[in-house]
Amino acid sequence: MGSSFLKRFGLLAVSLIPGVLSSISAVNTVVDLGYATYRGNLSFPNTVAYLGLPYAEPPLGERRFRAPITLDTARIQAEAGGKIIDASSNPAFCIQGSIGRGDAGGAGSEDCLKVNVYVPVGAKQGDKLPVLVYIHGGGYVYGNPANFPLDHWVHQVPEVVIVSVYYRLDSLGFLAHPDFATSNLGDFNVGFQDQTEALRWVQRHINAFGGDPGRVTINGHSAGSSSVELHLTAPNNIGLFHAGIAQSVYRITVPTPAAKLSTFNTFTQNAGCGSGSVSAQMSCLRKASVSVLAQAQDATSGDPHHIFIPVQDPKTIPIPPTTAILQGKFHGVPLIVGATSNETLSTGSGNNITQSLLAFWPLLTRKDIDDYATQYPSSDFISSNEQYRDTIGESGFRCAREIMGGGFGNKAKAFTYRYNQPDPTSGSNLVEHAAENYMLFRGIETGVNGTGTFHTLNPIQTAFSEELIAYWLSFVRSGDPNTFKLARSPIWPAYGSDQKRVLLQQGATSTKSGISVEVSDQRVEARCAFVASKASVEQN
Repeated sequence: MGSSFLKRFGLLAVSLIPGVLSSISAVNTVVDLGYATYRGNLSFPNTVAYLGLPYAEPPLGERRFRAPITLDTARIQAEAGGKIIDASSNPAFCIQGSIGRGDAGGAGSEDCLKVNVYVPVGAKQGDKLPVLVYIHGGGYVYGNPANFPLDHWVHQVPEVVIVSVYYRLDSLGFLAHPDFATSNLGDFNVGFQDQTEALRWVQRHINAFGGDPGRVTINGHSAGSSSVELHLTAPNNIGLFHAGIAQSVYRITVPTPAAKLSTFNTFTQNAGCGSGSVSAQMSCLRKASVSVLAQAQDATSGDPHHIFIPVQDPKTIPIPPTTAILQGKFHGVPLIVGATSNETLSTGSGNNITQSLLAFWPLLTRKDIDDYATQYPSSDFISSNEQYRDTIGESGFRCAREIMGGGFGNKAKAFTYRYNQPDPTSGSNLVEHAAENYMLFRGIETGVNGTGTFHTLNPIQTAFSEELIAYWLSFVRSGDPNTFKLARSPIWPAYGSDQKRVLLQQGATSTKSGISVEVSDQRVEARCAFVASKASVEQN
């Protein structure tokens, strides 16, 4: 914050000068987008949060299961009637699916195609500040941007504009039937298309917030990071972004629509819409209540073969992303990509490697399974649990670091990392999936149906969090995490022939970093080359 904050307010010390509170209350928190004027929330003395701005038409009624429609700004203008629209509270999040803990999903709203925008106080049109667009994770099933606030990032570095995207989830976002390709019954990957429409809204309107549409970085975690990878390889998304940050890419199969036919049939049966033609079934689904759909999607996705995920589609996702990267068919922009040390996928099958491999990548053959056994022999691991975690985890998450780092490093700068700090709420010494979210998002502990609990970071955790945010936003500002890193943080080498990466873990004090640089494990490199060789059959 420091000098940038003081410069914006012309103050020497915020808490010590009489009248500061009144001057802060007078800070302008209104933005004029031309078609509407919104009043945001002064969430920090140097940060304004504009929450719940619509970026597309509500996907209701006949628009359910269809691609988003560009926002009707004339409608927004007419409804506002010249009044300032309140944008100071988080909007309703998108309908949630089950988080997998025996809970029921269903909370939220269908009218959820909104963005939250976080800006420095005083930012104005023409400032050309770099922009970060964040896409939340949750397996394409759940997730609430309110659990991943970003105003404290702007508070720390008031030289960026940040946008967080709400997009349709689970069956409402990723229902697929082969007939969608040749009819107007529905569209593929509408949740992914929501994200694309949000990026288009950013291109049209971010300048009003002081942002530069020519300097947009997309960032996501898990399914959000999988979405980043899909955007990076989507041929029609050129010009919507200029750099990417991919945290723990969810490398689940991207199947053909035909492979999801049984999922469609199971879902329609569970929703009471299983009879008649496909047209009749879709009409029934569009008339069904959200409660019915929520129960039906939870019942359907209890089987790992029947989850709702992106599918291959010539218009949006022509080929699976790893195949595209290996073929050089991707947008060659600067990239940060990494994973946590121990993350893995889980199907509730214990340590049964074969069962788990087939649950996530059902096209694997007997020979493929044997190949995995050769590449991941028990002699290489200290326990069967570690063998299981690495076999499933490297294909499911971790090898995106090597595959994407190598591919993007050949076209632009790529920076890779291994995150090695356990989530303190996990009760485990393992560095599990999503561990970094605790440090990046104010000690968040997510719960069911869009809920979350924030924990106060201690001074050591706060210092580590500040280092991470500085790296991330340095990359947003310059395409390099080193340009504006904290002085105590080490230089993060670009991915190259020596394959060095940064090891992200907590430091001991606010003046001494615990982050270091390491050389990639050659055994992991070899195994990830093997994982890449299975891209055509894993379709990830």
